[in-house]
Amino acid sequence: MPASMKNNVLTYEGCNYLRYRLLLSTLSGKSVRITNIRVKDDDPGLREYEVSFIRLLDKITNGSKIELNETGTDLFYSPGLLHGGELEHDCSVQRGIGYYLEAILMLAPFCKKPVDVKLRGITNNTLDPSVDRIKTCAIPILKRFVIDTEITFTINKRGAAPLGGGEVRFKCPISRNLKSIQFQNSGMVKRIRGTACSIRVSPAIANRIVESAKGVLLKFLPDVYIHTDHCKGAASGKSPGFGVTLSAETTTEVVFGGEAFSPLMTTNSLPCVPEDIGREAAMKLIDEIYRNGCVDSPFQSLTAMYMALGRKDVSKIVTGPLTPSMIQFLRDLRDFFGIVFKIEPLREEDEVLDQIVLTCMGAGYTNISKRTL
Repeated sequence: MPASMKNNVLTYEGCNYLRYRLLLSTLSGKSVRITNIRVKDDDPGLREYEVSFIRLLDKITNGSKIELNETGTDLFYSPGLLHGGELEHDCSVQRGIGYYLEAILMLAPFCKKPVDVKLRGITNNTLDPSVDRIKTCAIPILKRFVIDTEITFTINKRGAAPLGGGEVRFKCPISRNLKSIQFQNSGMVKRIRGTACSIRVSPAIANRIVESAKGVLLKFLPDVYIHTDHCKGAASGKSPGFGVTLSAETTTEVVFGGEAFSPLMTTNSLPCVPEDIGREAAMKLIDEIYRNGCVDSPFQSLTAMYMALGRKDVSKIVTGPLTPSMIQFLRDLRDFFGIVFKIEPLREEDEVLDQIVLTCMGAGYTNISKRTL
């Protein structure tokens, strides 16, 4: 539903895109009210993973005001100041750590203190970007915009659905401003790397995944190397599963991702054989390369956020076809910051391509919490 403004509070209806709207509220300082959250469901109101996300926002900010009605169908959020610092958070096992980590990536550069956060939960699932994909595809995007690049990300433990047990640690310095970028050449793919993980299952499964994925990818490129990560004991979480995350690096340092995972204990999906998982991830990677652009599809919104908050200069980037969440994110960005992107198809020699050129003027967003030396 489109937003309406009443008493300087933006109002939305429904649960869709709730996470992005709370993030935009936190960065813009504008209060938001979200009504009619799953009112027609048998189990109305916020889900456990959404409540956990709100708690994470409360931890990273100082002075946020959160009001929730008895049924959980009406949320009012008035953001405080971004504080950061050392944090620990147990993520809901209904969603992966990637759901929460993407939010941390958006907020971390603008905190008062450098962020050093430990997140515990599910590192690999079928709903959210895996921690491996965030490490290989999202963090390089952040490094393009942040001047200080001392960003570290470590996977301490892996955890599969449904019980989780994984742990990651992310450290990011604060930044006064973000850079504006001009990034329109995606280059040619020069190598493919990957990590096949086997969690509480035989290490031979990871080898079978690698052979299957390489069987597809070696038809296109000779430089393919997939690392195996066999997790056992304390580093293997609480549930078994296996999967693979692949990344294709181009000559201009663009990284495309593709992944597939099979949890073994969930009731709503049948476990796959390792060969199918390897083939599925390889085909998803090839599809992502075909979409082209200069950013991995799941992180289009992250890139648009950085562009909009960059210094008062023109930023321009080429992406693949816009995802539905990206389209709505651009609308919400206009509501909270008044920033409108120019969207046009990429043209080459009078030929219209599938790629999209996104152009915007940065808001000149400044981290007012950062001390000046």
